[in-house]
Amino acid sequence: MRFGIFVPQGWRLDLVGIEPADQWAVMRELAQRFDAGSDWESIWVYDHFHTVPVPTNEATHEAWTLMSAFAASTSRVRLGQMCTAMSYRNPAYLAKVAATVDLISGGRVEMGIGGGWYEHEWRAYGYGFPSAGERLGRLDEGVQIFRQAWSTGRATLNGKYYQVDDAIVHPKPLQENGIPIWIAGGGEKKTLRIAATYADYTNFSGEPAEFTRKSDILRAHCAEVGTDFAAITRSSNFNAIVGSTESEVQERLSTVIDRYTPFLGADEAKLRVHELFDNSAAVGTPEQIVERLSAVKDLGLAYAILNFPEAAYDTSGIELFEREVIPALR
Repeated sequence: MRFGIFVPQGWRLDLVGIEPADQWAVMRELAQRFDAGSDWESIWVYDHFHTVPVPTNEATHEAWTLMSAFAASTSRVRLGQMCTAMSYRNPAYLAKVAATVDLISGGRVEMGIGGGWYEHEWRAYGYGFPSAGERLGRLDEGVQIFRQAWSTGRATLNGKYYQVDDAIVHPKPLQENGIPIWIAGGGEKKTLRIAATYADYTNFSGEPAEFTRKSDILRAHCAEVGTDFAAITRSSNFNAIVGSTESEVQERLSTVIDRYTPFLGADEAKLRVHELFDNSAAVGTPEQIVERLSAVKDLGLAYAILNFPEAAYDTSGIELFEREVIPALR
């Protein structure tokens, strides 16, 4: 199993209490820490503008700006977004941005891409909120533009949603076969079919029964469109809380609840944190997490991307995960 880790960028209220002027230093130092070792193959950020679980005035740093900054301040780890919302940027422009960041990074960019879902920020930024069908249609056409741009340096598409006419994307990405494409989402009729057609990686639920169902549907779509199911790496994201004892796990969860409480109130904070963490395979003692992730690994999960909510404040849980979980699963 391969491992990636999210760098806190504020979206999940994971930089609260850190002055905005100091936040980049925190993010950079964590990225460089993950870059220096060999435990983490990749670092990730989210592509969002407003915080969750509720919009607030707390920081949410922009994903592709961070991609460029991480590209210049690290040297080994791969750089991903989970996931870029296709409709937030013109896809030809985004192909150009990603190609530039790939050169800055020395060929380390991953393109995590999806249809987008956070209605509040869509409307706030003036994008409207089109139907799921339109959002996924834009995803399909946008990925076609990426593939043309990165393989030939030019893209032309007269689509339903996007029209580009010989858009030039030079220099092309440094990676010989273009930037790897991660199609994120588990929509069974459209998203997984788009993934079957274009994806190098997928990203959907790591809950065992749901992971199995999505995998079976992806396999069927691959058979229909004529692609190799075995060539697509399946990944999942996991909210992670690890402690040497179960009581330590609960203490760490309480810290997250305390951070959410000023924004949600005590009862809602408890509810939201339990919703996020209670059923995650990456919450528990190292032994418990190894057992749970091993079960999904046996079903075909090849890549786990972890979000540690305390990363900006305390890396001891990450260190425990590195010592006792990663070696057991790698």
